[in-house]
Amino acid sequence: MTLQPVMPAARSARTSLARVAQDPRAQWPEHARKLFDHLAAIYGEHDGVCTLAAAWIAHHHQRSPGTAKTYAQNFKIFEPYPRSHGVHPLRVRFLLADAFALHLEDLPTLVWRGGQRVPEGPPRSDATRHNVLSACSSFYDFVLKTKALPTEEFGSNPFEAVLYPVIDPLFTRTEGFTEAQTQLLLRTARDAHRPRHTAHRLYTLLLMLYGMCLRIEAALGARIEDLGHQAGHHVLNVEVKGGFWVTKAIPPLVYDAITVLIGERTEGYILTTRTGGRLDEPSQWRAIRSVARRAGLPQTTIGPHALKHTTITHALARPGARPDKIQEWADHNDPRTTKRYDRRRGALDGSPGYAAADHLAEGLRTEADPAV
Repeated sequence: MTLQPVMPAARSARTSLARVAQDPRAQWPEHARKLFDHLAAIYGEHDGVCTLAAAWIAHHHQRSPGTAKTYAQNFKIFEPYPRSHGVHPLRVRFLLADAFALHLEDLPTLVWRGGQRVPEGPPRSDATRHNVLSACSSFYDFVLKTKALPTEEFGSNPFEAVLYPVIDPLFTRTEGFTEAQTQLLLRTARDAHRPRHTAHRLYTLLLMLYGMCLRIEAALGARIEDLGHQAGHHVLNVEVKGGFWVTKAIPPLVYDAITVLIGERTEGYILTTRTGGRLDEPSQWRAIRSVARRAGLPQTTIGPHALKHTTITHALARPGARPDKIQEWADHNDPRTTKRYDRRRGALDGSPGYAAADHLAEGLRTEADPAV
């Protein structure tokens, strides 16, 4: 059937119909296509698991590209296990899924050795294993929703009854900085980062992460066209985790750095490669770790997200802090998430035990009543 030209008012309907008629793989994001290719090399491109897994990643990419990327990585951790037992991923049942959960406790992580990634690293933490199992469960839930397989062949999620590692909901492995360490990191990026032609760009990125409480994917995706002015504030409209767009106030220090960086440019990404393309996350992780080493910081797991943890911690510690305002600034839907970012949790300074013991000591110093 050939679609005939239509009036402008109907063009949106025609476009929608044309998209439905296209191969949906043309709309898949990068991580979905990569997962499809990875599985196709093992099972053949006509095997249902290739399309279902890629469509699952594409589905989650609509809301959270970061989650989609992590899910794809976690599925690659799981897929070799059923294959090693002669079981197709779409034929996995509870007992095998439960065995995989136990297998994860001792499975080495991949580390670089001689230019290759080899399974010689320590086993994954409880939190990481929890995330891998959650990804597997999400995949099989998606397969069930598609109704791509007959119920008699696949009627339930094999990970539904698997016991996940018990983890503290407020636990995080991300290390934060003191205010003095944050200043040192920023000064080192501005004044001593190598190569010098990327120093101001890295300095601006760090300022955006800290001063605007952004995740790195949001900062790298920020565009010049989305800079503006609202109610006396310089602002940036930016897409945050979950696919939501928010308006962020830009503090003067951060705005000055941005204006120097973009110069006369009026469109494109704020933070760009030399050719104007979008920076990739791994390169900025490496840059941040490099400048942290140059600054002599002691943290061992430094990454971009440490700046968000740090700025939330500092904000909550300031006199008159408003947790509700900080939650909104951090783009958190749940106040428990903001609390998890607070690096003061568990700190020994200011422990209520000191005040309790002081009051107790005062009472003990009082002369005892002889009648007692």
